Amino acid sequence: MREQMEFVQNFPCFSIMLCMFAGIISSALKGKTAKTVNRAVLCINIVMSAAVLLFTVETGEFYVYVMGRFPAPWGNELRVGVLEAGMALFFCIIMLLSLMGGRHKLAQEVEEGKHGLYYILTDLMLSSLLALIYTNDLFTAYVFVEINTISACGLIMIRQNGRTIEAAVRYMIMSLLGSGLFLVGLCMLYDMTGHLLMSNIKEQVTALHLLSLEGSYHVPLLVTIAIISVGLAIKSALFPFHAWLPDAYGYSTVSSAAILSSLVSKGYIFLLFKIIYRVIGFDVFRDSKIINVLFVFGLMGMVFGSLSAIKENDVRRMIAFSSVAQIGYIYMGIGLGTHMGMVASVFHVLSHAATKSLLFIAAIGLTDVSGGSRNFIELTGSGYRNRMAGATFTVGALSMVGVPMFSGFISKLLFAQAAVQNDAKMLPTLIVLGISTILNAIYFMKTVIRIYTPVEDTQYPAVTWRNDKWYAAALVCFIILNVILGVCSQPIVDLIGAGLNMFA
Repeated sequence: MREQMEFVQNFPCFSIMLCMFAGIISSALKGKTAKTVNRAVLCINIVMSAAVLLFTVETGEFYVYVMGRFPAPWGNELRVGVLEAGMALFFCIIMLLSLMGGRHKLAQEVEEGKHGLYYILTDLMLSSLLALIYTNDLFTAYVFVEINTISACGLIMIRQNGRTIEAAVRYMIMSLLGSGLFLVGLCMLYDMTGHLLMSNIKEQVTALHLLSLEGSYHVPLLVTIAIISVGLAIKSALFPFHAWLPDAYGYSTVSSAAILSSLVSKGYIFLLFKIIYRVIGFDVFRDSKIINVLFVFGLMGMVFGSLSAIKENDVRRMIAFSSVAQIGYIYMGIGLGTHMGMVASVFHVLSHAATKSLLFIAAIGLTDVSGGSRNFIELTGSGYRNRMAGATFTVGALSMVGVPMFSGFISKLLFAQAAVQNDAKMLPTLIVLGISTILNAIYFMKTVIRIYTPVEDTQYPAVTWRNDKWYAAALVCFIILNVILGVCSQPIVDLIGAGLNMFA
């Protein structure tokens, strides 16, 4: 039993290396074979992540995996707890379902000779996400941040039309700005602490914080925290750093849009969670007052992102602008500066990832039966022409609005509970939460009403789930996942709380 437990502890390292080797091997394979390798890697990672999650839940403790058995500063470390294992499992599931849901459109959106490249990029994307989740070394995190950036840029521009190339260039410029700020902050931390491992940095930062209270190191520590926070905020599209997001999500392939919106930005946010708890220290981060800036930007994003979505006449760009609002929710929860606020933010990472990918995948089914048009007027009655996609989009819309039984309701309930625990920020949080919910209802329910408005004469043929069983299976799995998060939320919330305590 002891040998089996020790073997399970290798799975996080195996997961990252498996994805990287799959990307290398796929470069010599044809598109169909690369797709098979990609699916196999995802399924294996799901099994390994589930095993690691069960192991950490049973032990109730995190563990540190030393890569190559070399201690710091020569070696590298992975740190694995309940939250890391659960997030890795969730990310793998979402990526698998996103690729399943968009597989029928890949032949139309990407040249046949580039199908293999597409799966290479998704393999590298998954390896970078898993590394950001597991790594205990800040410089390693930076390296995989760049791998993530390059992979995401490739997934955007692989469609090869004018809008995607423009969107990819804009994404690359903004993303490199965020990466540069993150690297500058990392260098400043290394200069002050002399360490790159997160746990070692935290010990030194705690000592520096005590000195900053006496007047020393106050400005350098404050500037470092600010630079790192802004860098990751740019990369995760927090308002007002979101200009790159609508085109990147709106004009890339459907699978790319689902992956980018649900996973890429969440990888950077999860890295910020780790930095707050395991590098800076939650108390130090809260005392720096940077948390108040994130709180204000989060509130603004919740409102302005929704207002931009209301004005959109393109269903995919509407969903993209909705992501700006939902990212605002996460940063608002961080800005509350309480344990409950952080729990709500982590849960919303799961909720938004499950729901946003669902909406993008469902939307493509509605546009397919509307002559390929994404304009609202052409979508009239599309819920009848593709009943499976219509029902799935409705579930996603109800979740975003915050209707009970779905994940979005639990997120908003947790945010409201967290707001009550902070007297100074309770009133603005509850007011903006209410306004944002009303705005969400306006543009999502408008879309649902539009797709279920009967049309007497239509030139567009109807389809059923039998036309693409893989697509239908992906939609059903997305619905089940959303309902599980909404109905069985308490065990998940408990695991998130336990995971954050392990962080601390």
